[in-house]
Amino acid sequence: MHDDRELLEKRIRRELWERVLPTVEVDHRPLTIESGPDPEHLTGFDVGATWGRPWATTWFRLSGEVPAEWASGPVEAVIDLGFTRAPAGFQAEGLVVEIDDEGVSRPLQGIHPMRTNYALGSEPGPVGLLVEAASNPSFPQFRPSPMGSPATAGDRPLYTFRRADLVLVDADVDSFAKDLEVLDGVMRATPIGDPRRDRMLDAIIAALDRIPDAAAATRALAPHLAPTTPSEHRHVVTATGHAHIDTAWLWPTRETERKCARTFSSAVALMDEYPEYRFSCSQAQQYAWIERNHPELFARIVERVERGQWLPVGGMWVEADMNLPSGESLVRQIVFGQRYFEERFGRRCDEVWIPDVFGYPAGLPQVFAAGGMTRFVTQKLSWNKQNRFPHHTFWWEGLDGTRILTHFPPVDTYNAEITPEEVAGSIERFREHRWSSASLMPFGYGDGGGGPTREMLERARRLADIDPAVRLEIGAPADFFRRVEREATYGADVPVWRGELYFETHRGTLTSQLRTKVGNRRCERLLVEAELWAAALGSSADVDDLWRDVLTQQFHDILPGSSIACVHDDAEAVFARVESELDGRIRKSLRALAPSGRWLANPSDAPIDGVIVIDGPPASPSHDAPTQELSDGSIALRAAVPALGLAPFAARPVDDRVVVTESSMINGRLAIRWDAAGNIYSVIDLERVREIVPPESQLAVLELARDQPVEYDAWDLEAWTRRGSRALSEPMPSDGAVLVEVLDHGPLVGRVRVTRTFGPSTCALVYELCAGARELRVHVDLDWHHDEHLLSIAFPLDVRADIAHCDVQFGVVSRPTHPSSPWDAAKFEVCAHRFVSVAEPNFGVAVLNNGRYGHCVFDGAVRVSLARAARYPDPDADRGEHAVTLALRPHDGDLGTVRAAAATLNGPPRVVEGDGEGDGEGSPASLVEVLDAGGVTAVGVEVDAVKLADDESGDLIIRLHEACGDRTPIVVRAARRIESAARTNLLEDDTAGEEVGDGIVSLTLAPFQIVTLRLTVAAHPDHT
Repeated sequence: MHDDRELLEKRIRRELWERVLPTVEVDHRPLTIESGPDPEHLTGFDVGATWGRPWATTWFRLSGEVPAEWASGPVEAVIDLGFTRAPAGFQAEGLVVEIDDEGVSRPLQGIHPMRTNYALGSEPGPVGLLVEAASNPSFPQFRPSPMGSPATAGDRPLYTFRRADLVLVDADVDSFAKDLEVLDGVMRATPIGDPRRDRMLDAIIAALDRIPDAAAATRALAPHLAPTTPSEHRHVVTATGHAHIDTAWLWPTRETERKCARTFSSAVALMDEYPEYRFSCSQAQQYAWIERNHPELFARIVERVERGQWLPVGGMWVEADMNLPSGESLVRQIVFGQRYFEERFGRRCDEVWIPDVFGYPAGLPQVFAAGGMTRFVTQKLSWNKQNRFPHHTFWWEGLDGTRILTHFPPVDTYNAEITPEEVAGSIERFREHRWSSASLMPFGYGDGGGGPTREMLERARRLADIDPAVRLEIGAPADFFRRVEREATYGADVPVWRGELYFETHRGTLTSQLRTKVGNRRCERLLVEAELWAAALGSSADVDDLWRDVLTQQFHDILPGSSIACVHDDAEAVFARVESELDGRIRKSLRALAPSGRWLANPSDAPIDGVIVIDGPPASPSHDAPTQELSDGSIALRAAVPALGLAPFAARPVDDRVVVTESSMINGRLAIRWDAAGNIYSVIDLERVREIVPPESQLAVLELARDQPVEYDAWDLEAWTRRGSRALSEPMPSDGAVLVEVLDHGPLVGRVRVTRTFGPSTCALVYELCAGARELRVHVDLDWHHDEHLLSIAFPLDVRADIAHCDVQFGVVSRPTHPSSPWDAAKFEVCAHRFVSVAEPNFGVAVLNNGRYGHCVFDGAVRVSLARAARYPDPDADRGEHAVTLALRPHDGDLGTVRAAAATLNGPPRVVEGDGEGDGEGSPASLVEVLDAGGVTAVGVEVDAVKLADDESGDLIIRLHEACGDRTPIVVRAARRIESAARTNLLEDDTAGEEVGDGIVSLTLAPFQIVTLRLTVAAHPDHT
């Protein structure tokens, strides 16, 4: 019997594909084809001809006539541009358009491998179709390709046009084929031994025996497709249409604009045919492109939003990476996204929608909730390689205790096709049956767009009530969440996950494409700085467009470094343009702000009082306040500048000095020694009389490892990669000579350069110690030409600690320093923004950086990933010159001082020539002060933004957070007397009043709490 069943099941698939589906087309007529570079310049073209150089656009006009004898219809145009075996969205694509008398293009429907048919109705007469076709290259995994940039892609045509026909469809056979496919899938998904499986098999064979009588065959299947009586605890799968469109990945953003037009026009067209269809769509940037490029299509989308068929979700400008952007960037993703949805559609989003993002920091729940979103959908953690995540629906609790309702669709994809196998697998995998009977299924072709198809919607209709234990309904994410919220309200024991949602793969994205990452970090800092100094002048910074440009580049395949070459070329060009524009605006603001003369401006929230290094001529020399000209022409002096403020440019007395020999540097706080090869083997904290470097170890050692991931080159870093590292402290015979040079001997700054050549690459490390400083800076200048290697720099530390504190957005997270459990072992590469600290109760050491994210904290060391060299999808990724500054900083267990030092490293002071129009009076002044209970700057509180309110009220907006996990009373003071204050959400809606006393605001921050304050300040400076 088992053998008979197998044979019968094989028969079904063959008959479906070889006997049924071919008879759906009753007749066909070839279309006449013309092609050209634009609709006005078309010439004859034949099926079988090649077309489309890489990244080019070709226009096709298809002409024909529907014969009178086809009036029974339906009639469709079938267009095959030469589709390859690559999925929809990863090769040639087309858009059927009509162009009006004024030359305006109106998108009608996208064409891709799974949507080759364009419905025409059945009216006899002439037919004319215009197709805009994109010849996008495919990028098969593991194959480095020159196609990633138009400069290297060549001009050989990529595709062969296969078909352009009018076809007459037999609607009865088409319907029977869909019935047969669904019931066959349901039968195969039913367990062997279940009597229903045998009954369905018998019905299908009976139907096949009735072919070619489609009506009779359909009747044989009908009883098994009829709605069933639901069981008591029926599970409801809410299927919502979706088309994940990567804002860039294996195509540039300019192609994404066209992908959106193809996908969105197709979705609108299906809504007219299927009234039950619901389409969930995120990313305000993509809507904005449609609004600009295709206003008529955008108007149709607005209409469908009003009908409730089109569902704006996500509330963010793009589906950004969550690990790498700054906290304030994530805030602005929400602010710009939610404002766009509110202005265009009259509503804000309730659900965060980021299914394809590579991990989620612990501070996000609070950020999402403050942006008006308390529901969260993602899927990517189903890709975990080491540990299966234990929940599908749960409360996610963040650093500060905020909880948001979170769902991972158990279908394990955001590109479902609504097949019986997917429905059955979704129910089987679902881990919340004990308390919940609801799950979500996003369906539609995605990553490269495409979206739902007619076939998916037909399957949804047939699968809706076919199983008494499961109902499949098309709906909105909000429908699903309301159902779960009702379950939770009725006393369900909803599980809670506390802390970050660490993604156990794609760890290499913390390092790939360094120029993109460094450009983003610079622009994030400059945007906030531009707003600060503009607010000090009482004027708008006018940087919204620049913010949006940067936010777009934070998409989860751009900023992580997992895109083709031209995507990163484009991103780096955006960052360079934005940086130049912001630098000019900042300098203009500071010239207007500062009184006449030379001033120092401190954009960081940490006050400066120590030796700094600047470009340009020194301050006026004095016997008590020395300066030092360094070997590179820069100037060192001791300066004092308040946080977020200005001070006169003047050298101050120095009560310490740096002494440098050929093998050591020392000031009053640190003593450093190195060997003849430039390897640091001793760093003593003189205040604590403590050696930092473990015995027989060396500090700031470069380590080189072969880096060949199993699957995803630019994305992944394997657990065993570093195990094969070799330390470059002992050069191989094939390496070049090591050069050790003393560059500067003090007394304010000592510098020593160690240059190593290894294979095709060279790295210069400059050790820098300043008078009075408790940190050793290590400037890294890398000329990188390796392939498929990882370069790290290791800081072994004589500190006993089970956890490392890693700086992330809006706080710190604790990561294990040991692989004692499978969950710990998976965290062999972790994200940290500006520092990693390991500490005993009263002593610790931090490693700071101003431009790296990937770290390893195992094996008694902090390792910083300096560079990778992936070959896919960009075969030349990261080759060339790179620079970053690291710092080694002992501390007394106080993370606040570490955070302040990291803020200064990432936001160095500027020298400004005042134009005499500023209203300062020659004394140091901060625009805003955040003070602790002792009346000094609260080093454990981070000021994220100081800006004018978006409503043009002139109010001052200050966003800050407690950064170290300590309940902290603070006082907020402004340069102008505070007259009233209120707390707001991220979108600057007032949520609660704050008491103002004597022109200041006092409040207590809970651990990791984010607070946004709106301050109404006096018209003139507060000189009290």
